[in-house]
Amino acid sequence: MGPHPAVAAIRLAVRRVLHDLIDEQIPNSRVGTHAAPDSTHGACERPPSPLVLVACSGGADSMALASALAFEAPKLGIRAGGVTVDHGLQPGSGLRADEVVLRLRELGLDPVESIAVTVGREGGPEAAARDARYAALDAAAERHGARAILLGHTRDDQAETVLLGLARGSGIRSLSGMAAVSGAGGRYRRPFLQLDRQTARKACMVQSLPVWDDPHNADPAYTRSRLRHEGLPALEKALGKGVVEALARTAQLSRDDADALDAWASQAETAVRDATGLLECSKLFALPPAVRRRILRRAAIEAGAPAGSLFARHIEELDRLITGWRGQGAINLPGKVVAQRQGGRLVIRQG
Repeated sequence: MGPHPAVAAIRLAVRRVLHDLIDEQIPNSRVGTHAAPDSTHGACERPPSPLVLVACSGGADSMALASALAFEAPKLGIRAGGVTVDHGLQPGSGLRADEVVLRLRELGLDPVESIAVTVGREGGPEAAARDARYAALDAAAERHGARAILLGHTRDDQAETVLLGLARGSGIRSLSGMAAVSGAGGRYRRPFLQLDRQTARKACMVQSLPVWDDPHNADPAYTRSRLRHEGLPALEKALGKGVVEALARTAQLSRDDADALDAWASQAETAVRDATGLLECSKLFALPPAVRRRILRRAAIEAGAPAGSLFARHIEELDRLITGWRGQGAINLPGKVVAQRQGGRLVIRQG
């Protein structure tokens, strides 16, 4: 008799990601290697076993992910470890992080560590906590030499991310949600994006895995919490079941489109710059708006505008210097960046 369907589902999702990592490692290990097999051993030296970490808060999603990694990794010759991040935002958070470390070790993961971080205020509490968490995870990956870090985001999380992007009105890229592979060198992997939250929770229950429900996830002070407990249920009540699946599907389709447009913009950017590197307004005008605006956004970021502070309204103002030129003056962008049109060229620089 096989495992419960929920357990089988989470294990399959993790197994697929681990196979991807192995497939990526094998070609890389052969690059530049042309020596004959060692005559003593009769085979090329195998690359060292990669280390994969799981980011675990102790919640159902990440505990299910940790259990699946602990089960699948040894069968593939992969070392498996875990990291939990203590944000210090709740009383007793340090003790709770110690409990998570103990549970991960009981699953057989090694190395395992807890990292305490200081959460700032920039961008709001949710964004600040996320920035601190990813900085800690990046540091842990470097410290342990990890090939990848698995994150427990589910299809439900993806649907919430798409709706948050839609509410910001910041374009198709924001509707593409979270990528299955992201970060420097593809460090972050999200095996559960095609699985719902209930499957992860069921997998924990049938394996008798203790889980911790973060009270912040039910706190209406947080936008994502309100969306989870009020917004999405209201949508499903009004539109019927299947909203989460449809939003997750929208994310993938939007990501494919956004990737294609980004590639087009990268190719077109060289052609619209003059010999000195300045953007030529007439050539920009001839491009489709979606491509042109991507080039403008990239140019603003390269000039020093923080990507997280550069919104659609800023790009629209830049675009008007190309499409609605009436002799208007310079435009101030985040990061003390100034854009102005001079002699048929668009000049973007720090003021």
